Amino acid sequence: MSRIGKRVLTIPAGVSVSVNDNKVTVKGPKGELNLDVIKTLNVKVEGTELTVEKLKEDKFTNQMHGTTNANIHNMIVGVSEGFKKGLEIIGVGYRFAVSGNTLTIQAGYSHPVKLDIPTGISVNAISATEIEVSGADKIVVGEFAANIRKVRQPEPYKGKGIRYKGEHVRHKEGKKASK
Repeated sequence: MSRIGKRVLTIPAGVSVSVNDNKVTVKGPKGELNLDVIKTLNVKVEGTELTVEKLKEDKFTNQMHGTTNANIHNMIVGVSEGFKKGLEIIGVGYRFAVSGNTLTIQAGYSHPVKLDIPTGISVNAISATEIEVSGADKIVVGEFAANIRKVRQPEPYKGKGIRYKGEHVRHKEGKKASK
């Protein structure tokens, strides 16, 4: 039994939600997002409240009930407020550079790593060692931030690499000196 699936979502001012043939469209000041809903779920919009109801009782419908409710909630928050993910790079000579639609990362390799910024995502350079990935779609923001982090993951001995803001990297002791 899903408690999240039964949650009633409130639609804030400035956001419109429309349901058409099992396709939910959410429009707001930050953009427009779409979600395909399975046929055994029904999405109802009544005034400023939104509910997700099950039309059939089976295992897959029960699993998707809470997931669909959470995805619609993320869409509503995304088009009204947006999502942000902060990244920082630590190491001598390591830095970020944003130019146009390309993110260039100097992370200790013999060549700079260049990543294309997806549409709907903006990357702001706070400094040469800090960036902020922001956008309306939580999935795309998180995936792009994870791809940036994969370029040079933080290592446990000196802590060098790319990490999320506020992420704690556990340090290992390394070799001990012999007698």
